[in-house]
Parts: sequence; structure tokens; C-alpha cells
Amino acid sequence: MSLSVQKVKSAPPGRHGDGRGLFLYVKPSGARSWVLRYQVQGRRRDLGLGSYPDVTLAMARDRATEARRLIVEGEDPIAKKQQTKAKTFKEAAQELIESKRSGWKNAKHAAQWTSTLETYVFPKIGQIQVSKIETADIIGTLTPIWSEKPETANRVRQRIESVLDYATALGIRAGDNPARWRGHLDHLLPKPTKVRAVKHHPALPHAEIAAFMSDLGTRSGVAARALGFTILTAARSGETRGATWAEIDLDAQLWTIPAERMKAGKEHRVPLSDAAIACLGARRNDTVLAFESEIKPGRPISDMSMTAVLRRMKRNDITVHGFRSTFRDWAGETTGFPREVIEAALAHGIKDKAEAAYARSDLFDKRRDLMEAWASVAMKRELGGNVVTLS
Repeated sequence: MSLSVQKVKSAPPGRHGDGRGLFLYVKPSGARSWVLRYQVQGRRRDLGLGSYPDVTLAMARDRATEARRLIVEGEDPIAKKQQTKAKTFKEAAQELIESKRSGWKNAKHAAQWTSTLETYVFPKIGQIQVSKIETADIIGTLTPIWSEKPETANRVRQRIESVLDYATALGIRAGDNPARWRGHLDHLLPKPTKVRAVKHHPALPHAEIAAFMSDLGTRSGVAARALGFTILTAARSGETRGATWAEIDLDAQLWTIPAERMKAGKEHRVPLSDAAIACLGARRNDTVLAFESEIKPGRPISDMSMTAVLRRMKRNDITVHGFRSTFRDWAGETTGFPREVIEAALAHGIKDKAEAAYARSDLFDKRRDLMEAWASVAMKRELGGNVVTLS
């Protein structure tokens, strides 16, 4: 006869069957545990399913059903359990990355996950069984980089937390997640944003932009044109490098970057000044990249190409991304354009949820005026020594 909840609680010492090989074992001490007895290839096996009351009658039946499913498929539940129990953190992490790969909008995410884990995590806890990782292991992994690289360290912590959550979902790990921040690591580590001031990308002072652009204008090559275009559109370098002619409407003087290429995952329209269009060169068919590699036709220029231009200009003190800060400082300090127009030009998301709910426009017309003003300042030529300025 099948067991009842009351029978499980009151059964005397001995073995009590629930049917189809599921038994409740009661020791003289009163301790109770579940066992599924089965045969694989003529060999009798006893699979422990857990102790009562942690594992209830209903839970024991569910576990027994899952084990029987494995048996029907030709697998041995005990061998499967032993194999799963021995899974290392590295193995679990690699499985998680593969399971998420198809859902990520580009391959860069998988590469970033793999790179950070291989650099900061696998050497520390990669070979530890994922079921045995504890808080001390997490602290030992994060402490060396927590103060030196707080932003990276926090991303690493989040990824460790995701891997351990994945292991819990698989049933190969139990208990609280030792990598969780709220209510746990926040008591043991300083808040990442408080460790030190945020390190910004070195930027060119906006008062020097005209002289810089004049020097850049003497440089030839795709990378130099791409850098000029990036500066004049206040774009991110990756957005420029991936731009195709299909995204650019010369008649409307418009560059439309699709959502899948934007950091915020939202389509971004960029008004193009005459100076920005001049950086594009001759119009080609829609499938061609606007800034195609001169070394590898059909491929975008590398992420270091524009940096190499800066180095040839002896400007090791600034970065390509820093020109977004140059633009932001110029717009905020020297113009009367509203903050929301400037932030929209930089494709920055609005952090305040209430404000974001009302921000339904991309302020395109106002942004066109802003970018024209930026181009007029950036492309302003220094006057020659024999030129007299008339008031």
C-alpha cells in the first residue's frame, strides 16, 4: 500500500514501501530517509533521495519519478548523480555561457564573460566543485581586485552569482548564494562606487578641439576619417566601425543606428553635419561598411585603428572615447542647449524612471541644431597672421 503523510511521520523502525521501488527507511533512533531501489543491467541499486522531513513524501515521489525517467532512457541515476555532483565551477560556468549565447545580442557578451572568468575566477575557484563553494572562496576571489578594479570586480561578482544560481537551478547546489550582494557581501566588502572615484577616459579640453581637428584634417586614411566622423557625431567607436551605407541617408543627412548595435538596445538617429558627411567619402552600395578596413576588405577597421591615429599625432594623453566627454563638457559649459538634448545626442539612457516615462521624443530637431553648432566649433580654422578681425 502507498504511504500516507501520517504513516511517514509515525512509521516504526524498518523499511516501508510506497510502491514501484520507493521505500522509507526508519532507523531505531527515529531518523527517516528515502531510498529508491531499482535495477540497471541486472544489477540492483539503491538511490538515496534525501532525509525526512527535509524531503517530504511528495518530494520523494517526484525524485523517484525523475530517476525512473532516466532509467527508461538507459541511464543509471546514481552514476548521473555522481557525475553531476562532481561538476566544477568552471564546467558550470561554461555550460551557462553556452545556454545564454543564443540570447545575447552579439558575440561580444560571451567573450567578455569568458575573458573575465578566465582571468579572475577560474585560477581561484575554477576547479572547486560548484556545490562546495562558500563565502570564503568568493571573498578570496574578489579581494585582490575589489579596490584596484572595482567596476570589473563587481561584474565578476555578478557573473559568479549567476553561475551559482544556475547550479542551484540544476539541482547540483543547495542553500543561499554566497556571491549575492544584498544582505550578504554588502556587509563584508565596501560598496564598489565608494572604493574610489570613477576613472574617466582621458579627454581633450574642448577649447583645443579646433586645433586638434585641423591637425587631424592633414591625416589620410580610413581610420583618420573614422575618427573625425566619431568626434563630429559624438558616437562610440564601435558604432562608427560597424556603420554600413544602408544606415546613412545623405539626402536627409541622417545616420540611423539599429537597436542591435546600440549599447542601450534602442535605435538611435544621428543628425549629420556637412563636416561629418565629408568624413564618409564617396557613397557606396548599402551592404558596404562606411569605414571598411584597407587591409581586410569587407571587414571593419580594428578597434585600435583610431587609437593608432592618436598615437601618430603624439596624443597619447587622450582616448577616442574621451571625445564624448569633450563634447559633453563643451555643450554643458558653453551652450544653452538643455541637458536632455545633450544626453540624447550621446544616446544616454535616462536613469530616473519617472523622467524616462515622459521622455517619448528623441529631440531630433534640437539635436540637429546642437550637432551643427558642434561642427562649426570643431572645424573652425585658426586665422592666419595677416588676417585682421573686424568687429
